[in-house]
Parts: sequence; C-alpha cells; structure tokens
Amino acid sequence: MAENNAPAEAPPKKGKLKLIIILTLLVVMAVGLSVVGTLWFIGADIPGLSSEEVPAEEAEEAFVPSGYTVLEKALVTTVEAEGRQRYAQVYVALEATDQDALAAASLHMPLVRSQLLGVLAGSDFMELQTPEGRKQLADQMLVAANTVLEQEGEPPLQRVLFRNFVVQ
Repeated sequence: MAENNAPAEAPPKKGKLKLIIILTLLVVMAVGLSVVGTLWFIGADIPGLSSEEVPAEEAEEAFVPSGYTVLEKALVTTVEAEGRQRYAQVYVALEATDQDALAAASLHMPLVRSQLLGVLAGSDFMELQTPEGRKQLADQMLVAANTVLEQEGEPPLQRVLFRNFVVQ
C-alpha cells in the first residue's frame, strides 16, 4: 500500500475581524456608560434620564434669617402652688423674620410685657416644672403678644424664646 505523504489539510483560519469588532463595541459601550454614570453622579441634567421634573413654582424659597428682640428685664411674678405662693422669673426673647414685627414689639413693649406677665402669673406651678408645661407657656405667651400686635395693626411674631427660666 502506498503511504500518504501528503501534508494534512489545516483547518481554515477563522477571521480575527469578528473578534476585533466585538471588542471595539464593548470598549465604546464601557466608555459611554462611564460618561453617563459620571454625569449622573455629579447631578448634571441628561435629557431623557431625568426622573424628576421640578416645576418653576416649587423653586426653593430664599432663606430669610430671624431677628430677635430681647426683653432686658426679667418677668417676675408669683404663681399659685397648692395654696402657697411661689416665684417665677423668666427672661424672654421674641423672634420674627419680619423686622417690622420686631420694631412693633419694641414700640409696644409695655403692653406686650404686661400681657406676658399676666400669662405667666396665670400659670400652674407644677406645669412650669415640666418641659411640656414650659412649651405650652411659650405658646400662650406668643398668642398674647401677637394679640397685642394684631390690635395695633402690626405683623405677628414667630416664637417666644426663654433665655432663662427659674421657678422656686
């Protein structure tokens, strides 16, 4: 028998072109996703990816700082406690964002101070010893002060703050 000395046929070489195209597409997609991810992370507006549409009316309001009027003299009065007279001494500051309200409170300070003293004198001694009672007293004082300012045609205050609070 005759021997077959002919070289064996090599399998056909597959083109590397397909591999190069796939790798190129993967690199382009990775770069694109990287850019989009970076823009999203820094908060840039990307058309079509914005899930929240903010209307113009709901734009963030400008911050207005509060101003304060401090009552230099303490409010000192007696309060009723189980048949005994107790003393209450409160240093107060008035807060408002409207400077006109603070100017009006300063102008009408004798009347405002008188109303605040009346509210403090009408308080219960046991309630003044609790945080909730002091919060309620501040709310009542705010209502009294705003009532005075409203009667005078002035803008209202925002809060009554206690700088020092002593009951004994």
